[in-house]
Amino acid sequence: MVFPRVSMRHGAQMAVLSLAALLVACSRGGAANAPAAPPPAEVGVLTVKPRTVSLQNELPGRVSALLVAEVRPQVGGIVLTRDFREGSDVRKGQTLYQIDPAPFRAAFGSAQATLARAQANVVAAQAKSDRYKELVQIDAVSKQAADEAIAAALQAEADVAAAKAALETARINLAYTRITAPISGRIGKSSVTPGALVTANQAQALATVQQLDSIYVDVTQSSAELLRLRRELAAGRLKTDAANQASVKLKLDDGTLYPVSGKLQFSDVTVDEQTNSVTLRATFPNPKQLLLPGLYVRAVLEEGVRENAILVPQQAVARDNRGNAIAMVVGADGKVEQRAVQVPRSVGNEWLVDAGLKAGDQVVFEGLQKARPGAQVKAVERVPGAGASAPAVAASAPGAAASAATPAPAAASGT
Repeated sequence: MVFPRVSMRHGAQMAVLSLAALLVACSRGGAANAPAAPPPAEVGVLTVKPRTVSLQNELPGRVSALLVAEVRPQVGGIVLTRDFREGSDVRKGQTLYQIDPAPFRAAFGSAQATLARAQANVVAAQAKSDRYKELVQIDAVSKQAADEAIAAALQAEADVAAAKAALETARINLAYTRITAPISGRIGKSSVTPGALVTANQAQALATVQQLDSIYVDVTQSSAELLRLRRELAAGRLKTDAANQASVKLKLDDGTLYPVSGKLQFSDVTVDEQTNSVTLRATFPNPKQLLLPGLYVRAVLEEGVRENAILVPQQAVARDNRGNAIAMVVGADGKVEQRAVQVPRSVGNEWLVDAGLKAGDQVVFEGLQKARPGAQVKAVERVPGAGASAPAVAASAPGAAASAATPAPAAASGT
């Protein structure tokens, strides 16, 4: 049997064709078996909607009494009795201490006798003066003697006036032995006990009475904050709320809110050189006397109203390597864009954004680890704080969600 002769060249061509066919078949099979590309990652977004918010400022402060009176003796002597209970409420004029009045009664009696003697001298001196006035007219006495009689009568009248003043002083000193409450309020601890020797106007107060029905709260605000507030008001970015601008709320040291609002009284006219701050004073009703002098509090003051304010959840804002605030925004093409933002302050659990965002922007606040700049994502509108299981609107196209966002003022939110 004769086989056809195949040239080496023809064999090589056949081998190449077979290899090509094999590669094509393999590539087709691989393409059919390759896994499909993963869908874009879902991220929770919030569509920016400007709204009106009431801005508040929380400042540290201390409580002080509306009226404070330190009780001191105005005469010296031995304390006989203490006529009050420490920590109780006292009325103005109520007896607090009794100093031994015996020496002051004696002084008062002596002053009365001195006045009586002076008044008797006036009668005699006046009678002599009247007689000498008649006698000098008939030259029965010299003019000098008459003048001396008149002067003696005037001196006797002056002695009466001095004796009356001395008697009044003695009466006042006797009254001062009964030490009374200068104001109504709550009295503190007594520094002396019966039997103690006290002196007039001594440095140490016997006790202190404080009026607590109404109370002062002194808070400090930095001069920089005050200047910023005035600039925002002047620029029109912040408007005062006439109904609430003088209203002040209190947070107590344990975090609870004081149930009664106070009123801002005044702002100091000078800046403290050491702390570079300004003191503000507010008054609060204190019917149950829950607020005590010296108590540390935080006062919440109404600064004003910001219209068209942009607020985003705090978790939507991060910091880059330089410490600048940034936010991730999903564009109309579904790609993530990094934005530099300005966040001067927080409002509750949100950031107030001054620059970097606008109405309709879709800001990522959930799934930030998936939202890398330039990454393709699927934006899902969610409610902050509701969790990933409670989407508000699934945005099939980021552009659609952006077009649906219209700037509409919302109810004012507080800090």
